[in-house]
Amino acid sequence: MNYGQKMLRHELKYFINYHEYMYLKKRLAVSIRKDKYGTIDDGYHVRSLYFDDIYGSAFHEKELGIFKRKKYRIRIYNISDKIIKLEKKSKYGQYIGKDSVGITRDEFYKLLDDNCEFLMNSDDKLFREFYMEKITKLLRPVVIVDYDREAYTYGAGNVRITFDKNLRVGINSHDIFDDKLATKMIFDEPIMILEIKYDSFLPTHVHNLIQICNHNISAASKYVMCKGFINNLK
Repeated sequence: MNYGQKMLRHELKYFINYHEYMYLKKRLAVSIRKDKYGTIDDGYHVRSLYFDDIYGSAFHEKELGIFKRKKYRIRIYNISDKIIKLEKKSKYGQYIGKDSVGITRDEFYKLLDDNCEFLMNSDDKLFREFYMEKITKLLRPVVIVDYDREAYTYGAGNVRITFDKNLRVGINSHDIFDDKLATKMIFDEPIMILEIKYDSFLPTHVHNLIQICNHNISAASKYVMCKGFINNLK
């Protein structure tokens, strides 16, 4: 789907339990390849620092189900500075778009210190947009979201299926490179989030592999769940 000049993807989310995960994992492993970025059998670690304005607009718009919304984050993998991404995730109903640009570790700490002039002077469109959002809406870092991701990909339809496990929220820090960051599990039970992303169509073969009974599409937002936990601590 196109929205203006932006190519959008379908995004479906489901809460599943451990037994459903094992069932689906075995089915997928037969005919769909694992994501090439996985460093261990069960995938890789994802850590994101989310930004919001002084009104918590990204948080409240998600809770209210606003059709068109966006949020900004900085994301790393396996607590490494090899890949650091500044991302804007746009949401249009059940469709998503994502813009991403690499940043350096030094630039990350500049943003953490609210030293963002380098964004304004960049040739990159996302840098300049993020700068304007920070200046006009007073965007600031609000919460770290941690989880372990196991991903599978399928070429036709550009399908990506992920199991996001051990969802955790960072406590009392916004430093994504803190390997001793205190975190708190969001779910008391082994609940995980199944996400299915694809372009214009979901191949029948893949659709049949991931069928699970009695599950409705969820509006699950890892950011909202983790930010809600932090809000309840206040």
